[in-house]
Formats: sequence, structure tokens, C-alpha cells
Amino acid sequence: MNLAAPKLGVSARDRPIGVFDSGIGGLTVVSALRRLLPNEPIFYLGDTARVPYGGKSAATVERYSLEITAMLLAENCKTIVVACNTASALALPRLESTIPVPITGVIWPGARAAVAATRNGHIGVIGTRATIKSGPYERAIRALDPALRVSARACPLFVPLIEEGWLESEITDRVIRQYLTPLVEAGVDTVVLGCTHYPLLREAIARFLGDTVTLVDSAQNCAATVRQLLEKKNLRAGAEAAGQLSVALTDSPDAFLEVAKQALGLEIGTVQLREVIHPAHN
Repeated sequence: MNLAAPKLGVSARDRPIGVFDSGIGGLTVVSALRRLLPNEPIFYLGDTARVPYGGKSAATVERYSLEITAMLLAENCKTIVVACNTASALALPRLESTIPVPITGVIWPGARAAVAATRNGHIGVIGTRATIKSGPYERAIRALDPALRVSARACPLFVPLIEEGWLESEITDRVIRQYLTPLVEAGVDTVVLGCTHYPLLREAIARFLGDTVTLVDSAQNCAATVRQLLEKKNLRAGAEAAGQLSVALTDSPDAFLEVAKQALGLEIGTVQLREVIHPAHN
């Protein structure tokens, strides 16, 4: 697959950060990036025509990720953030070996933060069925420290509740209790929010877990990793940069875009619609 090289004549520091997700949940990563890097231009691309990636095969997720990445490279992005747990788990190695700019996923930053946070050596991970089934956080955490225990729990109702805007609801509180009680009873002291939607439920989850359990937000830790990367590569935008946010989707936005905008406090202008590019394969 031929992926575009950076355009000539544009300073690397002035080019945008490219962020993609299978849908709109990755805007939690954009929100974290805006807080940490307010001067950086960001181009967000949500593959809403093909959401969710979680039920697709590994080969399909890899192909979709390469196609969306090619679209971000066409926007002259200086680095790319995979704001999707499924794509980070299944496509990141291929992307790292293929694209000509630095790339960051959400799994390793979250795993490193969880390893640093745990006090009793028992970490909980919550995510979609696809993420939990593929086990990327367990592998990353055990690669960092094989002595740690990991308890994983799929929470498939969280995403639809979030997309309905039920962030503060008795029903949502009951679902949280149903899903997370086994983790509390198992004795975890740290819980990784292993889906980019889940930070929108952070307050409700924290309320149930209480002060003794540390929540690790993979979106926030991914943003911190991107900041370190830009500093290391001398790619930080100048202090005078405006930090414009552009959002494009591969299908018309649904009501969840309004939920995300309000919950995250993001200023999103006109949403662009983009047809998926299918690059030629070598």
C-alpha cells in the first residue's frame, strides 16, 4: 500500500496531529490533547461509515486502519494517534512499519500508567467485548511487569448508554454496579478505562469505585505520550499557533456528536464528510 509522504514547503511543526477512531468516541483523546497541547492543530477522522471495528476480523481492522491513515497523511499530518482500542490492538504493528510519520496508540500509554499506579499489584481492565477478548492490555501490562495480576471485564452496555447521553442516570449507575462489582470483590486497586468512550462515564464510575481505586484514563495518558513524542522529535507547534480543530467523518454524524461536544466542551465547527480512500496495493 502506497502511503503519502509529507508535503514539501510546510514546516513539520506547523502540520496537524492526525487522530482517528472507528467512530466519535476518540474525541475523548482529542479533548485530552486540547488540554495538554492547546496550540496544536488537530485533524480528527472518524470512520463512522464502518463503525464499530470491534466485530471485524483482524485483517479487516488492519485494512480499514491503513485506509484511514492514508487519508490523514493526505492532510499532511506530522504524527498520527490511533484513538481506537481495537485498531491499536490489531493494526498498530502494521501501521508502525508502514507509515512515514510517528504513530501512537492508546493501549501502551494506559498500560504503563496502570503499572505505575497500582499499589497492591492487581489491575482491572474494562472495555468492549472485542478489546477484552483480544487481551491487549493484559499482554502489555504483563510485558511491563509479569508479577502483576490483571482482571478484565467486558462492559458492552456502556457505549450505547454513553451514545444515548445517559451519563448521569440511575439506569447507568445500576449497569456500572452490575459490571464492576466483580472487580471490586476481586480486590483490584486500579481500573483501566479501556475504551475511548469510557472517559465520558468517568465521574459515575469513580463514584461507584470510591477513593481507594485509581482510574486510569487511556485517553489522557495517550495525550501525554503524544506530547512527549512531539517534544522528543522537535515537532511542537509554536506558542503563536492557533490550535485549530478540524473534524471529518466518513458518514453523516448522529446524535452522539452533540453528546460528545457538550460533555467534552469541544468547539467543533462544520463537520466535513470524506469518502474512504482505497489506496493502491503493491
